[in-house]
Amino acid sequence: MNGVLEKYYLSTMYSLEFILGFIGNIIVVFGYIFCLKNWKSGNIYLLNLSLSDLLFLCTLPVLVNSYSRHQWAKENILCHSNRFLLHVNLYSSILFLTAISIDRYMLLKHPFRDHFLQKRKTALIVSVAIWIGVVLELLPLIYFLEPVTLANNYKCLDYASSGHPMKSLIYSMFLTVFGFLIPLLIMCCFYVKMVLFLKDRSEQLNSLLTLEKPLNLVILTVVIFSVLFTPYHIMRNVRLASRIPALNISVCMQGIINTIYTITRPIAFLNSAINPVFYFLMGDHFREMLMAKIRQLLSRCTCHLFR
Repeated sequence: MNGVLEKYYLSTMYSLEFILGFIGNIIVVFGYIFCLKNWKSGNIYLLNLSLSDLLFLCTLPVLVNSYSRHQWAKENILCHSNRFLLHVNLYSSILFLTAISIDRYMLLKHPFRDHFLQKRKTALIVSVAIWIGVVLELLPLIYFLEPVTLANNYKCLDYASSGHPMKSLIYSMFLTVFGFLIPLLIMCCFYVKMVLFLKDRSEQLNSLLTLEKPLNLVILTVVIFSVLFTPYHIMRNVRLASRIPALNISVCMQGIINTIYTITRPIAFLNSAINPVFYFLMGDHFREMLMAKIRQLLSRCTCHLFR
């Protein structure tokens, strides 16, 4: 079952994520570079989120080729760097989405961007700190990943299937708490504060129109975040726990757990294909700016054709 899932399910899902995510994130990056004139803190976080996604998406062709052919490159560096970048994207995306939630709340509270958290310099410092923090947080991952050897049929094993299960489980719990749960709680906290602020303003204006669209966006963000990342973190820890000899989990049950864990993996990384939606929904006038640029380019092409 796991072999079938890897060959057909993982290769198909990662292929779709690569196609959709690469196109979406490339449009966003070039849109920001060539269209955006007045950079704000939220734009900086969104651009870093897109760069993180592109970094991950560049690793997918290797995974798709390996899973579909059941042939892996016999190089530890390629295997470990691929797995490392995959996790860098996962946890940097979570942190940048958390930073965006704080920035959205600050924009409501301080619409004239007079708070120091809304300054471009602060956003740059926070972005650099996120990148450094995630890399340092994930350095131990290289130790837990098993080398590509004849013993594992030269297969590039994922983190939950590698290393000493008890030690890997302890580190996985650390990543779950500090890399996922705490950012999730921070995000929920600021989105709750945002909802309360919007409701209060709506009551003052005696209108629900000012509340409906921002509130729907808040709910959508939290739901997508939870649905994508929660199953993966749960099943990764369950998968590691099932490998501990002292628990005496049967081979059949281990296979079932691994199957469910395999299903959750591409779902977690589906965020790379979905994230570009946030640029159109949350970017400051990004959609209008991008469409204006496209119309300008089309008009130029039309003029050249009819000359």
